[in-house]
Amino acid sequence: MTITITAFERSPDRGRGLARDMRVRWALEEVGQPYDVRLLSFGEMKQPAHLALHPFGQIPTYEEGDLALFESGAIVFHIAEQHAGLLPDDAKARARAIAWMFAALNTLEPPIFERALATIFERDEPWYAQRLHALEDSIGKRLGALSSRLGNADWLDGAFSAGDLLMVTVLRRLQGSGLLEAYPNLSAYVARAEARPAYKRAFEAQLAVFTAASTSG
Repeated sequence: MTITITAFERSPDRGRGLARDMRVRWALEEVGQPYDVRLLSFGEMKQPAHLALHPFGQIPTYEEGDLALFESGAIVFHIAEQHAGLLPDDAKARARAIAWMFAALNTLEPPIFERALATIFERDEPWYAQRLHALEDSIGKRLGALSSRLGNADWLDGAFSAGDLLMVTVLRRLQGSGLLEAYPNLSAYVARAEARPAYKRAFEAQLAVFTAASTSG
């Protein structure tokens, strides 16, 4: 059965690989599974057909036979459970990798994503400077803890896992902000992940969508 995922027809990230379908593309590339992509406009994302797959009208979704999933973390977890390469065989190492998946999405991502939204939608508000300072303080504490834990290791817990995949997709949103660059080992960690062939294939695939949309007007 062919896997089908959904993605933005015209991604607001301008092809930088920040949209959450990138996580799913990367996971599928890591485990060597082919997939199709159904591109959606913002209007189509709110139509009944898509809402039946994703109750909140977002992307990505994942379809395989009669299985339909939403939420990028849950999709990556499903892929990692079904195919070798993203979760360790050892039960304890597997549990730790899953813990890092949750840490990426529950601890690191919320303030990082809030900062991204604030810089777009709140920049002209009188509270913007205070809001940004609070978010960056929160992010800095989390990055400091993550940097200390990673140390000089290549990956978070031994071999590359789904925990690293999700963590890197979260950290990439900070590139160029100065926050990530304050921790050289985290910058190197992200660069190491971006050098993986599976990452490069996923990035090129999503960039091709944005490029095609741009040239078509």
